[in-house]
Amino acid sequence: MPETEILVTPDSGEGLRLDVFLAGKSPGLTRSQIKKSIEDGKVAVGGVVRRSSYKLRAGETVVFAVEPPAPDRLEPQDIPLKIIHQDADVIVLDKPAGLVVHPGAGNRAGTLANALLHHFPEISGIGAWDRPGIVHRLDKQTSGIMVVARSARAYESLLGQFKRRDVRKIYLGLAWGRIMAAEGRIDWPLGRHPKEGQKISIRTRNPKSAETFFRVLKTFARTTFLEIRPTTGRTHQIRVHLAAAGYPIVGDPLYGTVKAAKNFPRLFLHAHILSFLHPATGERLEFVSPLPDELDALLLAERNRRP
Repeated sequence: MPETEILVTPDSGEGLRLDVFLAGKSPGLTRSQIKKSIEDGKVAVGGVVRRSSYKLRAGETVVFAVEPPAPDRLEPQDIPLKIIHQDADVIVLDKPAGLVVHPGAGNRAGTLANALLHHFPEISGIGAWDRPGIVHRLDKQTSGIMVVARSARAYESLLGQFKRRDVRKIYLGLAWGRIMAAEGRIDWPLGRHPKEGQKISIRTRNPKSAETFFRVLKTFARTTFLEIRPTTGRTHQIRVHLAAAGYPIVGDPLYGTVKAAKNFPRLFLHAHILSFLHPATGERLEFVSPLPDELDALLLAERNRRP
């Protein structure tokens, strides 16, 4: 296979990890395939074999010759989407609770990725084949604002913004217990649970830094309504941080309490505000999603509950 040579510029690639950069330039390859190619010495930066985590600098040339395997195929599906904004570079949508973002083990259909391919077929070559245009995710039962890349430059830009923490995220959540402090910060490192692999935990053998800020909006008889701002994006971060602090998110079947399933049929966590820099103009955009009706109703019930 002929070699591909790409110049790193201040607008395209500078500051990105080598594997992230190649993911944006090689949509036919998965992250694991790219990582293996780098480890096998098939990728060079300025004539030197580098690690996946190597940070690219403007003026460097990335050379690679990786023959992709026969690509898997993700079927487009006509699943309704609530689109808040779209232009040539980005799609902003309001994800409902219950919709998985991308395929996983035993879950190849009925996802947001399938829906995106139906409504925006042009994104099929952006990013990994099973995550077209997707630069971040929300848990299945978390609702709210998401941004999707519609162009290659947007994909690179948004990945970089998430990594540099230029993207601002605010969630609304209802937690069990009465939090008396007006606001707080939780910064316990997170990683896979040492015994229960499907869980994330503050007790882990491979901790990664995580930071979550919260502000109390209203304290009820048995719960607290919170504005939550994570500055990092670890898996299940908000849910694990609050549960570890003794205030699990209401309706959380994984980290919460058994009584949640009876009175709260879904996770009370909503991605309320998302702000990022537009990949083409550099203008900061902000999008807001109000609480869904079912969460609004649960909040009203808590407000009217007597001590």
